[in-house]
Amino acid sequence: MIEFNEAAIRKLIFHKIADDRKSLVNQKTYDIEYEFEEEILKKIFLKPFNTCNATYQFTHTIDLELHALYKLAKSIFNASDFVNTSQQIYHYLKSVSKHQNIKDGDLFVIKFDDVKFNGQLYNAIGIYKIENKDNFIEITSKQQDLEMHLKEGINGRKLDKACLILQTEEPYTILVIDNAKVETDYWQNEFLSVELKDDNINATNQFLQFAKSYIVEQLPEEFETSKSDQIELLNRSVQYFKKNDTFHQAAFEEEVLVDKNIIESFRKYDETYQLDNDFDFQEKFEISAPAVKKQAKYFKSVLKLDKNFHIYIHGNTSLIQQGVDDDGRKFYKIYYQEES
Repeated sequence: MIEFNEAAIRKLIFHKIADDRKSLVNQKTYDIEYEFEEEILKKIFLKPFNTCNATYQFTHTIDLELHALYKLAKSIFNASDFVNTSQQIYHYLKSVSKHQNIKDGDLFVIKFDDVKFNGQLYNAIGIYKIENKDNFIEITSKQQDLEMHLKEGINGRKLDKACLILQTEEPYTILVIDNAKVETDYWQNEFLSVELKDDNINATNQFLQFAKSYIVEQLPEEFETSKSDQIELLNRSVQYFKKNDTFHQAAFEEEVLVDKNIIESFRKYDETYQLDNDFDFQEKFEISAPAVKKQAKYFKSVLKLDKNFHIYIHGNTSLIQQGVDDDGRKFYKIYYQEES
């Protein structure tokens, strides 16, 4: 979803969040001396956002100008005192971190230039709370001897809580990471206070998730459908999104579902699904290729037969036939031209 080869870290600061006796508020930014150091930091603090499947935006029930973090982010984009603003972010995070299960951690605030999102370059602000650290061994040499040191640090493979605020049109575009939701929902709902953005990324994600839900859960309830038939519909759904730039629901129904009775069932399920999930599908939108690529991973084309066989179905399901022999054993007959 993002690319960071061209990105640059302009400012970086970190603070220690704990109880009042152990908290530490930094008074200066961290100076990056070497190019390799910046590359490592970009991988740690930007690469994890490539796993994000949704985009968000700031929201407020009354007026966006009353949204604390939105105002602080806007202040940084407008070249305010970075250190002072990061300290305000620190105090704001502490003010919403009242639940007893919320862990201590290190707060990083980073200002980036030229983060590529959907092919466009944007300035961005990264806010990170690191709660869990990994142990690692450092080997050093001293004169003719080797020494081993046990240390604790951040590996960058999995961030606990983070957001990347991209300076798109206000109220900005936000990517969110929260790998500890079981504790509390304070990061996303109280600190960030965001909602899903009305864009083609979420429209693509939502419709593909809905289509999969219908094919896997609802279709077998109403129609006699084999697993191979379901896999074919899942494949056709993904292929429609891969080969088209724009989604049209009527065209999707005719090309993927085909059968009029299934289309009617699909539309009824559509109404219920939207009410249950509290959002409205768009009948037409520009398809997000990165979103399709990520969602396609969850459209499994594997037919699992007990624990003995897996059949991968990628195309014409008329070449696979299901049956039962005289002894009551189920079987599949597969037709093919070449073996590789």
